[in-house]
Amino acid sequence: MYKYLVLGFVLFLSILVNGQDTNSINTQKIWRVNFLNPAIELELPTAEKTTFSSALGIGYSGGYPDLTFGGSGFVYIIAPFLDLQHKWFYNFEKRKQKQKTVEGNSGNFWSIRFITTGPSVAENITRTSDFDFAIGPTWGIQRRYSKKFHLLFDIGPQYYFDTEGNGNFWPIMIQLDLGFDF
Repeated sequence: MYKYLVLGFVLFLSILVNGQDTNSINTQKIWRVNFLNPAIELELPTAEKTTFSSALGIGYSGGYPDLTFGGSGFVYIIAPFLDLQHKWFYNFEKRKQKQKTVEGNSGNFWSIRFITTGPSVAENITRTSDFDFAIGPTWGIQRRYSKKFHLLFDIGPQYYFDTEGNGNFWPIMIQLDLGFDF
């Protein structure tokens, strides 16, 4: 059931995003490769100051308290993930006034982020389900340096859950991405 819900959500957002390609907009379509949690990402404009990004990769995550047990010390899960984020940029004009670039969608933003993690490749804990999900609001910054180098940092609370009905709130989710734009 949850797999179909996630698939339907992704398809709906894809249709929504593709329907916006003809607008005259400030944001840009960008392909990028991220390295900290290896992924291929596509960021598509949805309006003058908004984008929708989707990243697919395999990377590190920690365990959520209500979705994992066992293990001690440094907790890790290495697993495939899908990361979807809708960003609302709010400081493009201010950056332009200060003669700073907005290329590569460089700016500060608010967003809604949805991430799902699949079956693990390696882990030192036991998960309640092979799939877990998290959704929540974030605040972040995104910058492009030297025409190609990309930095993204965002932070915010999230609600996490799995396919078994377990879930709870996590007060602070942090994301840091470094990579290259194409």
